[in-house]
Amino acid sequence: MQKVLIAGEWRDADAASTFQAHNPNTREALPEVYPVSSWSDCEAAIASAAEASIALRTTSGAEVAAFLEAYADGIEARKDDLVEMAHAETALPVSPRLADGELPRTTGQLRQAAAAARDGSWAMPIIDTATDIRTMFGAIGPVCVFGPNNFPFAFGSISGGDFAAAIAAGNPVIAKANSSHPGTTRIFAEVAKEAADATGMPAGMVQLLYRTSHSDGERLVADERIGAIGYTGARNAGLKLKSAADAAGNPIYLELSSVNPVVILPGALAERGAELVDEFSGSCLMGTGQFCTNPGLVLLLEGDDTNAFINGVVAKFGEAPVGTLLSEGVESSLRTNLGTLISAGAELLVGNTESDDSRYCYANTIVKVSAQQFIDDPETMQTEAFGNSSLFVVASSIEQVKAVIESLEGNLTGCVYSHNGGDDDAAYDAIAPSLRTKVGRLLNDKMPTGVAVSPAMNHGGPFPATGHPGFTAVGIPGAMVRFAALHCYDNIRPHRLPVALQDANPNGTLWRSVDGNWTQADL
Repeated sequence: MQKVLIAGEWRDADAASTFQAHNPNTREALPEVYPVSSWSDCEAAIASAAEASIALRTTSGAEVAAFLEAYADGIEARKDDLVEMAHAETALPVSPRLADGELPRTTGQLRQAAAAARDGSWAMPIIDTATDIRTMFGAIGPVCVFGPNNFPFAFGSISGGDFAAAIAAGNPVIAKANSSHPGTTRIFAEVAKEAADATGMPAGMVQLLYRTSHSDGERLVADERIGAIGYTGARNAGLKLKSAADAAGNPIYLELSSVNPVVILPGALAERGAELVDEFSGSCLMGTGQFCTNPGLVLLLEGDDTNAFINGVVAKFGEAPVGTLLSEGVESSLRTNLGTLISAGAELLVGNTESDDSRYCYANTIVKVSAQQFIDDPETMQTEAFGNSSLFVVASSIEQVKAVIESLEGNLTGCVYSHNGGDDDAAYDAIAPSLRTKVGRLLNDKMPTGVAVSPAMNHGGPFPATGHPGFTAVGIPGAMVRFAALHCYDNIRPHRLPVALQDANPNGTLWRSVDGNWTQADL
């Protein structure tokens, strides 16, 4: 049985039970056996993280940056091992997905986080010389990170964006592996430990548990020693963790679900309908639809061009190869949730059949409802069929399109395609303000699937897309503030202040008040 990483050492778990990952391409269990940790493992990890949190308060941003950079280098050195294991556990393609896309994105995020930790301006220091009050963001304490099944590298609990942001902000991380890819997470942990040892980081800075019971997971996020939690995954499990964390007053940042509405206006279809068939089909079926930004809801106005678009997509979905899904759970959920939509009145246009019983998969599927059907039962019609599927909603007027938008839950993204010559401008103006309130990222003439690792990116949105609309899970330094607390210093002796708040601080940009006049200056 594989060991857990606690307090800087690989040790035998206090296992309540065990589990194995499965190869999605064969449905067969992989040979490695992993522990389901009992509470004693959680307690030991929390205690070690609490000790590390104290040590990290006197660790410089440059030292944290050195760890992140060494970790990124180590990941690249273990590239082949990581890609091979992730492919076996997730069936995601070796190339270009894992080796050429997700792995460089992961190391890029870590290096961006390192640069932010070294620079220090993410902490937004403010000095008021008139009152001698100074404030900045600083580490919040031990962070628990729960990673998803669909991005084993870039969103992984011990390698992804939440991990990078929490570490760069000066916090230790307790990583909870996703049960779909525990072996991949173990290799990352091996590399992280080597980097931590080589750069002199505290023993409990990076720790790994593979799985706990649901009750112990809730107890973990509610522990008073935990500073914050990052979670990406299914809505039901996330909401249970949120309830436990909220009751304890621990901030928890969730990415839960999103149907990512795409509105295609009539002028766009008349101008480039065939092109949009290809663009939508490619986006929706990419990665077998297993992206949190997959376009799962398409809003259209009835007409001949709309009929041609729908028929074109149906043909594409029927002809396209059926990809492999990440797990039996994803396959089961897709089947169940499509059944919910169809039982509620959605018309099946293509798919909704078993595809290949030798692997985890389900036929490429499109279902359709009228806008009035959607408006009459918006809760059911927003059931997220995560995977290679989408729901088309056909409206009789732009007013109906707006009504559908206004009935939407919060989403990560929302997109509007319109005529390049301005023919759809009036319709756009009628719906865009409503759509803006429902999404974290508003797009024009571009499918939402890609999420750029940019400081300007918002990978967040209103509930239930996330647990809080004011934060992003992608983009440094913005993502770091989730794992920080506002530290205020009042009349503190100069030599006791953090370097960033000292008058002679040579680095960073901050706000400074001199004689009551506020200016932003480079020191």
